[in-house]
Amino acid sequence: MKINATLPEKGRDLRLDLFRGIANWAIFLDHIPDNVVNWITTRNYGFSDAADLFVFISGYTASFVYARMMIERGFIVGATRLFKRVWQLYVAHIVLFVIYIAAISYLATRFGDSEIIDEFNVAGLVDHATETLGQGLILKFKPVNLDVLPLYIVLMGFFPPVLWLMLRQPDLTMAGSIVLWLVARHFGWNFAAYPAGTWYFNPYAWQVLFVFGSWCALGGARKSMAIIMAPVTLYFCLAYLAFALIMTMAGRFPDFGAMFPHWFYSAFNPNDKTNLAPYRFLHFAVIVVLVIRFVPKTWPGLEWRAFDPLVVCGQQSLAVFCVGVFLSFVAHFTLMMSSGSLLAQILVSVAGIAIMTTVAYYISWSKRQDKPAAKPAAAKPAETKPAEPKPAAEPKPA
Repeated sequence: MKINATLPEKGRDLRLDLFRGIANWAIFLDHIPDNVVNWITTRNYGFSDAADLFVFISGYTASFVYARMMIERGFIVGATRLFKRVWQLYVAHIVLFVIYIAAISYLATRFGDSEIIDEFNVAGLVDHATETLGQGLILKFKPVNLDVLPLYIVLMGFFPPVLWLMLRQPDLTMAGSIVLWLVARHFGWNFAAYPAGTWYFNPYAWQVLFVFGSWCALGGARKSMAIIMAPVTLYFCLAYLAFALIMTMAGRFPDFGAMFPHWFYSAFNPNDKTNLAPYRFLHFAVIVVLVIRFVPKTWPGLEWRAFDPLVVCGQQSLAVFCVGVFLSFVAHFTLMMSSGSLLAQILVSVAGIAIMTTVAYYISWSKRQDKPAAKPAAAKPAETKPAEPKPAAEPKPA
């Protein structure tokens, strides 16, 4: 079949790194309960949050990296490179999983706080350790806050055939993804979790954000520029953001929420994150439209030094994400064991972001050291001047 997708231009897109860094910082802050600092994250002002951004950029980046490879070197090579990435994600998840539950168990024993075992959903390890660990290896058992990586692993694992179709029929593939999302919502499809229930991030639903990212990367955004740049689109986007802000605040403050009819209020509260409610997906799509419109790839602000920490954290996203998830648990436990004061909340938040950023800079530095040093240019031989003729000897006097 003919390739109908438009491949992205070669070269790094700093927007991806910047917004992925923002997502990692926001996920860390949002995972700390009763933390005033997480009021700076987007989840408090609209329907979507950092998780939506993380999944969208993951789909965009996967297409950005592997689409050209699949075209030039074939489906098999492209698929094997994608599966290599899946293996890296799986190993990272298992390492984080083991460290996470070990830390929770140690702190619960050390401080005699058995409630923390129930709070972080690791109680099954006490009574059925072997079975629970086995279920963790197949991604069915997940402690609290360890839901995003398993979702990412599943989406990347099924991505090779999706990418093959996206390269040939991008609009049809995007439409198929939307149909799967809506059908899954209608029939209640989801993956089973252990010991009961379903996945917090329903892969059947959240795949639409991943595929949406791929579609944007492979020409969808470029083909839609006339719509994106239209004045009516801007007005609609701003109006919808204002509406999302109002309904989100209604959910945060009961007295304000009581001002709306119950049937209207309950349509948006609580926010259906598990199955990715249509109003949530639309909210994120509106943000994407505004970013494309006002933050082009060539925006000079992407080079500002103030954004360097975020960009570097985005470039080392997997490691920073894993560190952030662990640090969010440490921060939560620290606040539980301390006064939980406003100052303590600010300190643990700032300290966590500082550690994540330090890890990102170290990994970037370490990777540069692994590359062979550039050989110095060979010095040009010095130009030799022609020897000056010796003056003729004067005749000696007789």
